[in-house]
Amino acid sequence: MSLSSHLQELRKKHQHLEEQVEEAQQSPGSDDLMITSLKKQKLKIKEEIARLSASAPA
Repeated sequence: MSLSSHLQELRKKHQHLEEQVEEAQQSPGSDDLMITSLKKQKLKIKEEIARLSASAPA
């Protein structure tokens, strides 16, 4: 898998997690632990995107 396609895939996962977080936050009686877990996953992906983007040749 090329770096650009890997980054694109990570961005899709990040967006999907963002949508899940928003949906869970708007849902009454949502599980705070689940929301926290989703946010942590989202942050890890964001950090990975930033790391790979910084190391990518310009």
